[in-house]
Amino acid sequence: MGKFFLSYEEQLKKLREEKALNILDKDYAFEMLKRYSYYSLISGYKKEFKNPDTTLYRSDVYFEDIVALYEFDENLRGLFLKYLQKIERQIKSYISYYFCEKYGELQEKYLDIYNYNYIGKNKRDIDRLVQILGKYTNGHTDYHYINHAYIKYNNVPLWVLTNALTFGNISKFYLVSKYDIQAKIARNYTGIRESHLSKMLIVLTQFRNICAHGERLYCYHTKQAVPDLLLHQKLDIPKKSQEYIYGKHDLFAVVLSMRYLLPNDWFLSFKKELIKVIRQYVERTSCFSEKQILKFMGFPENWTAITRYRMK
Repeated sequence: MGKFFLSYEEQLKKLREEKALNILDKDYAFEMLKRYSYYSLISGYKKEFKNPDTTLYRSDVYFEDIVALYEFDENLRGLFLKYLQKIERQIKSYISYYFCEKYGELQEKYLDIYNYNYIGKNKRDIDRLVQILGKYTNGHTDYHYINHAYIKYNNVPLWVLTNALTFGNISKFYLVSKYDIQAKIARNYTGIRESHLSKMLIVLTQFRNICAHGERLYCYHTKQAVPDLLLHQKLDIPKKSQEYIYGKHDLFAVVLSMRYLLPNDWFLSFKKELIKVIRQYVERTSCFSEKQILKFMGFPENWTAITRYRMK
C-alpha cells in the first residue's frame, strides 16, 4: 500500500511519536515543513541521523539538526553552481572561438554533421546536437539576441548561440568535436589533456544538474569518474581496488576538476567560501564533527592543501 496524505500536524506527530525525533520548537518545525516539505527535508536528509539498527532517530538528534543539514546542502549547491557556471561560460567561449576559427561564422558550419567527429557512437549524439542547434536558427526563439542576429543577418554565429545552450549541450559539443579543436581548448588549462577534459565535463554536467534542480548534493556520487590526476597523488589519497577512494565520483571530484579548470584567483575565492560554508555548518550542529562531514562529502581530511601543489 502506498503512502497516505498527512497534514503538517500529523507529520510532526509521526516524527515525534513514531520515529522518536526530538522537536524543541513545534512552531519552528511546522514552519520548516511548510517551507521545504516533508519529502524534501525529512526523506531527503534523514539517513545520517537514523540508528542503523532501528527505524528510529538517534537519541541526540533534533529536528533542527535535519534542517541544518538541509540548509548546509542548499548553501553548497549555491556555491558550487556559482563556480560551475564560470567554467561553463569559459568552455562556451573556447568552443565558439576555436570552432569558428576553423570553420567560420556561418551557421551552416555548426549545422553540418561532418564538421564534428562523425564516427561510431558519436553519430547519434551529433545528430541530436545538430537538431538542438537547429532549433535556434529560425528566428523564432525565446532569445531576443538570437532572433536579432537571424532577422538582421540571416545567420546566427556560434558565439551568439552558445549563451542559450545548457552545460550539457556545450559539454556534448566538446565531446564530439574534432580532435584538433578539443586539443586547442584543453591547452588553455594546465596539467590536463583533451581526454581528461572530456571526462571532467561529463561529471561536472551531472553535478551542475544536481545543483540547478535542488537535489541532494553533499553525498552525491556519479557512475562516471574524473580521470586520475596528479593532485590525487600529491594529496596522498589512498586507493581501493586500484581506484582513489576520494575525488573520483564524489563532490571532491568536482573540487579537483575546478582546481584545473578555474583561474587561480577564482579557485582561491571558491576554496575560501567553501571553508566558510563547512565551518558554519559544523558550528551549527553537534551531531557530526568536521571529519565526519568531510567523509560524507568524499573529501580527504587534508583537502585544503590542494592549493599547495603544482598541477603538472
